[in-house]
Amino acid sequence: QVQLVESGGGLMQAGGSLRLSCAASGHTFSVYDLGWFRQAPGKEREFVAAITWNSRSTYYADSVKGRFTISRDNAKNTVYLQMNSLKPEDTAVYYCAADRDLNRVRLGVVDYWGRGTQVTVSS
Repeated sequence: QVQLVESGGGLMQAGGSLRLSCAASGHTFSVYDLGWFRQAPGKEREFVAAITWNSRSTYYADSVKGRFTISRDNAKNTVYLQMNSLKPEDTAVYYCAADRDLNRVRLGVVDYWGRGTQVTVSS
């Protein structure tokens, strides 16, 4: 079992930066591939970024490539999403996700979800 708790969301002006964190409980965190998703009002949840269990590979949605960076610290059981050059269209609830299959993470078909943290970007 893995419990995921996101933090770091808030209100930011366009062009600013935020760093989201997702802390996991459970002693097997390091074997999971991890991802970030987001859901804006009235829209479906969409993939943002993913990272393999050993941090060797990362993946990004085209809409955030070059602006967002996913990373993890297995010693702290935490995955991060550094968000720079924020845009109003980045406004959404951001969720972290965990699964032992990277393809499932990228598709959003995962074993574990966090409850989300709100990010609001004003213009």
